[in-house]
Amino acid sequence: MELRHLRYYQEVCRTLSFSRAAENLHIAQPPLSRQIQQLESELNVTLITRTRPLALTEAGVYLYQQIEPLFNRLEEIAQQTQQIAHASRARLIIGFAPSMLYGALPSLIRRLHDENDIAVEMQEMVTLRQIEALKKGRIDVGFGRIYLHDSEIEQLTIREEPLVAALPGNAALNDNPISLAELSQQPFILYPAQPRPGYADHTLRLFEQHHLCVNPCQQANDMQTAIALVAAGIGVALVPESARQINHDGVRYVAVKEPHVTSPIILSYRKHEANPLVERCKNLLRPANNQ
Repeated sequence: MELRHLRYYQEVCRTLSFSRAAENLHIAQPPLSRQIQQLESELNVTLITRTRPLALTEAGVYLYQQIEPLFNRLEEIAQQTQQIAHASRARLIIGFAPSMLYGALPSLIRRLHDENDIAVEMQEMVTLRQIEALKKGRIDVGFGRIYLHDSEIEQLTIREEPLVAALPGNAALNDNPISLAELSQQPFILYPAQPRPGYADHTLRLFEQHHLCVNPCQQANDMQTAIALVAAGIGVALVPESARQINHDGVRYVAVKEPHVTSPIILSYRKHEANPLVERCKNLLRPANNQ
């Protein structure tokens, strides 16, 4: 028996009319009659007596009673199959600023893998590029450090991460907490050079808020390069505390004296986002947000 035979038979039984059944099925009546005859021939039984109106035989009634639960079960199987397929290929595309790899992002990725069997795709990009990628649907969420107003994007602050001074190992400065005023008097390495606005502008604003000005001696493309330049004795830099994990020979990380010298860790996503993985991501991050 073919499923189409059973679907045709089910509709004939519902309407007790070949013409109405054919109309509902969007086929001509003669082909419908032939399909029912093929079903009867295959089963070697008479299912319908061709009277006016049509009537079901005892065997026809039995088959009709079995078709409804059969199709219901097939529908359940189809839905479950789709759910399994969707779950197995569930994917979250994350845009991230490079400095995020030294904070909470790796832990989040592990939890997404462990708890939800989610395939996570990572795309490195600064916050400004993340906003563009979100609006074009190329990523699902972005992790960065810059607030950017856009009517299509929501931004959630996960936490404020303290900043520390990265100093050359041979610098005359000791390991005691250093003030922004002292840092402003040192050759300063600013990053990233592009794009703007970016973390570089956030760094400059921190000094401006304390009525200080720095004269960058060098601009770097990213934090890792900035730290390498510090190690080479080119100057000093202001980096997130999580950068202490970069154990670079010739670099010392020293706390900053002033309070609230921080950099936000920001989750960006589309407004009215319907992807359940984005909501799951936010839920996993909330404990950190409440600390």
